Amino acid sequence: MSKILIRGAKILGGEPMDVLIDGETVAAVGTGLDAAGATVVEAAGQVLLPGLVDLHTHLREPGREDSETVLTGTRAAAVGGFTAVHAMANTFPVADTAGVVEQVWRLGKESGYCDVQPIGAVTVGLEGKQLAELGAMHDSAAGVKVFSDDGKCVHDAVIMRRALEYVKAFDGVVAQHAQEPRLTEGAQMNEGIVSAELGLGGWPAVAEESIIARDVLLAAHVGSRVHICHLSTAGSVEIVRWAKSKGWNVTAEVTPHHLLLTDELVRSYNPVYKVNPPLRTEADVLALREALADGTIDCVATDHAPHPHEDKDCEWAAAAMGMVGLETALSVVQQTMVETGLLDWAGVADRMSLRPAAIGRLDGHGRPVAPGEPANLTLVDPAYRGAVDPAGFASRSRNTPYEGRELPGRVTHTFLRGRATVVDGKLA
Repeated sequence: MSKILIRGAKILGGEPMDVLIDGETVAAVGTGLDAAGATVVEAAGQVLLPGLVDLHTHLREPGREDSETVLTGTRAAAVGGFTAVHAMANTFPVADTAGVVEQVWRLGKESGYCDVQPIGAVTVGLEGKQLAELGAMHDSAAGVKVFSDDGKCVHDAVIMRRALEYVKAFDGVVAQHAQEPRLTEGAQMNEGIVSAELGLGGWPAVAEESIIARDVLLAAHVGSRVHICHLSTAGSVEIVRWAKSKGWNVTAEVTPHHLLLTDELVRSYNPVYKVNPPLRTEADVLALREALADGTIDCVATDHAPHPHEDKDCEWAAAAMGMVGLETALSVVQQTMVETGLLDWAGVADRMSLRPAAIGRLDGHGRPVAPGEPANLTLVDPAYRGAVDPAGFASRSRNTPYEGRELPGRVTHTFLRGRATVVDGKLA
């Protein structure tokens, strides 16, 4: 087994230390470490984090390999510093059976760039009418623990209650895409001043907030776990904060783009800014940042949503919703949370590794950088500054809202169980 010596890295932003990787685990942490025959990575000035974990990734395979595959998606994840991703169920066919989630899981095993944990659909075909095979997906080789109809809301309260009751049997969690469908018919962007001026159909904040309010009450009623996907409004923050004050088992995520971008960008009519939930107001962005800082929002999740060129290079109304995010997530968090003083690097590790791994019950990830722990690690150069160039993405798709924008930080190395998947910013 190979040995790697990371020399002079700031673990979670602390004092410079050496980290020795031996095989799949961290063998030693200290100063002045030496290891004969070890590959040395000079990491002065860089920050060492536990490998990032994404609770919300769209890998598109099976069925939409023109957008992304498990291989290309996990390559993008590795470049972004991720060692594990949770793959959403809105594939073709839908991941609503043991067979499909096992297929995605095995493709992840074969890709080798990061661990892939499939998310199972809550309802058959994402149609919201009949519970999917939750128990069979959990008992499969994929060991599914997170279930979501993401892309669609489980809008029927009875179905949502049954799902929450069912997953209690194996400590599962239902991850809700909070969108009341009747309130968002024809919606094209956030409902507000900008939508009124542009004449575009509005997606009101209450469409998200009403579902979150219902579901935290349901989770409390049945004593189960609910996770709120891509929370995007200040009102949603207050509901989650209230639910947590009651001691209810509620967690929530925010995307990088909702921490940085606002609905003012839609004035360009550039479909790259079309996303679900939509970009909100500056006041919402600031509320989301504060909530991530104080722990009301548990984690950052990318909602990496790749689309082929033709689905975005068209008029706004016809364009698909979604943005790629795996390769830029850490940079956006550095800009919005670290450089604003809202989080330190230990806080970033908590929100982008420890907590998402805990919510997904993902063993071996989100662990401390300490002897005996799995060597799932990410090395980032926070001093780097560079413009985003999607032509260099590892993802198969290029629909990023950050093209040409200067972002800080660059992942230089990613290690999956001691094996380098990224070296000097390039795929190994």
